Amino acid sequence: MRLSPISIACPQCGSKDVLYSCQPTCCFNHVCNNCYTTFELETTKIGELQDPFTLPSEPDPSSPTAPCARCGEAKVFAIVDTEEPAYFCISCKALLTLSLTEIAPGQ
Repeated sequence: MRLSPISIACPQCGSKDVLYSCQPTCCFNHVCNNCYTTFELETTKIGELQDPFTLPSEPDPSSPTAPCARCGEAKVFAIVDTEEPAYFCISCKALLTLSLTEIAPGQ
């Protein structure tokens, strides 16, 4: 199983130039650097995987991130080799989906 950092498109303009603008102890607010839309990421647990995986390198702290719905850790990565978008928490091995909430359109 190949993992990569989360990459998310802005729900307003589709830009991939999205920054995580807070810290996990506060919230999961993200900002689009193109249109300034803000939104939060959240996950839903859909299963658990025991597949072997290689630990990905630590993402840039300003890269998109989300809390694990199971353990709350912000160690969620995208699974690269799946047909449907899927995410994986390297802390507790939860299989997750990702959704956007608190969308506030920018300019």
